[in-house]
Amino acid sequence: MEEFYMDPTRYHGRPASAANRTEQELACYDLLDRLAVVFARADHGHADTIEQCKRVEGVLGAPICKNLFLCNRQKTQFYLLMLAGDKVFKTKDLSKQLGVARLSFAGPEEMREYLDVTPGSVTVLALKNDRDHRVQLVIDQSVAAGAQVSCHPCINTSTILLSTRDLMDKVLPALEHEPVLVDLPWNA
Repeated sequence: MEEFYMDPTRYHGRPASAANRTEQELACYDLLDRLAVVFARADHGHADTIEQCKRVEGVLGAPICKNLFLCNRQKTQFYLLMLAGDKVFKTKDLSKQLGVARLSFAGPEEMREYLDVTPGSVTVLALKNDRDHRVQLVIDQSVAAGAQVSCHPCINTSTILLSTRDLMDKVLPALEHEPVLVDLPWNA
């Protein structure tokens, strides 16, 4: 098993160099800079396990937020769900609150088509690519009530941390996406 790379430095703002950064990632930093959003950043390998996510949390000093890309059975409605990283997600709970008969995870093809990201890189910032507003943003109360929120800058080798207020008052209006708030249960 390959060793997980974790840069132990908590950075503030965009990377000093654009080398080894994708256009998508740099576009996220451009957006945040244009909106005067202050953010911290951690650089790391692909964080695929809880243990790896905990290491990212340790550098950022805050819990990680899960970003899930979902769709209805017919693949005619798409949702980006933000919820606390340690909250267990059950589709039936969200389906009931949204009034959607059945939700499932959208596939890599839909991620690319609607958000222009790959699996593991789903993020609220990818809504900048949803210019036709085909994806409904859904935010769980556990995230909305927090002081800070984390997300990827359209690549899963960095995680940024910004204030929830900046997300709600600056970023989402600039992306022209109005969130639906839900209150999903904490499961043991």
